[in-house]
Amino acid sequence: MGICDHRTVIITGAARGLGRAYALAFGAEGANVVVNDIGTSLGGEGRDTSAADAVVKEIIEAGGKAIANYEDITDWDAAKRIVDAAIEAFGDLHVVVNNAGIVRDRMFVSATLDEWDATMHVHLRGHFCVSRHAVDYWRGKQKEGRNPDARIINTTSGAGLQGSIAQSAYSTAKGGIASLTLVQAAELGRYGITANALAPSARTRMTEQAFAEKMATEGQDFDVMDPANIAPAVVWLGSAASAHVTGCVFELEGGRIMIEDGWREGPVIDKNARWEPADVGTAVDKLLAERVAPRKVWGTA
Repeated sequence: MGICDHRTVIITGAARGLGRAYALAFGAEGANVVVNDIGTSLGGEGRDTSAADAVVKEIIEAGGKAIANYEDITDWDAAKRIVDAAIEAFGDLHVVVNNAGIVRDRMFVSATLDEWDATMHVHLRGHFCVSRHAVDYWRGKQKEGRNPDARIINTTSGAGLQGSIAQSAYSTAKGGIASLTLVQAAELGRYGITANALAPSARTRMTEQAFAEKMATEGQDFDVMDPANIAPAVVWLGSAASAHVTGCVFELEGGRIMIEDGWREGPVIDKNARWEPADVGTAVDKLLAERVAPRKVWGTA
């Protein structure tokens, strides 16, 4: 018996890297897995369905249940077909893991509109479309008096939480996803739906290029950057046991599970009157001296 027995999960971008690790782990814990992946390159070009098929084969050969799905998460109607496929194949839907993404690394002074739009399209629109159709289904269940016991698991990033040099579009999209998660959690709890986000650190096609030294395994007894290290927390968040957890952002790396504190009110000065422009600087300098030092943007000294 696994902790996700009889639960159905859609995982986007599930053919490689973290998505593949999640799919295998959910399958091993008894879930019915929809392996969604259109098989694009790291930058979002091309199509290849064979990778998704291979993951499905691996799950089934291990005794699990899975189907492949090649629909585009950024297409509104196609996203509904993903949800419909899960329900048709397995009779229900419980979890959406929004994992798919692309990256177009570029210093801001060289960034192009097409790169910006493509990144926003996949990350933000992709997270919206699949979850929105899933929520329609879950709201319907709730109105019928059935508890959906449903989960949305989004993917943000350290880049989205603190910024990353040469990743203005990616950081912006991932920061937006963290905020989206907070709103989903606040709005959807009444329907029996939780929403949480992950900021995973692991070896993927994205990180092998950007952080090659950190991703190396030479001399390690424990491969900290193995994507499989992230999967247990994701599977637990998709299980019935996590019903009390919502609106959280988790940073995951190796054996570490860290929960983000999020934006909090810091030091304040209240003059109880309108400020003169020339006086604002003194107040700001005092506040800067009193605040907790922020984490550095990735890639800065």
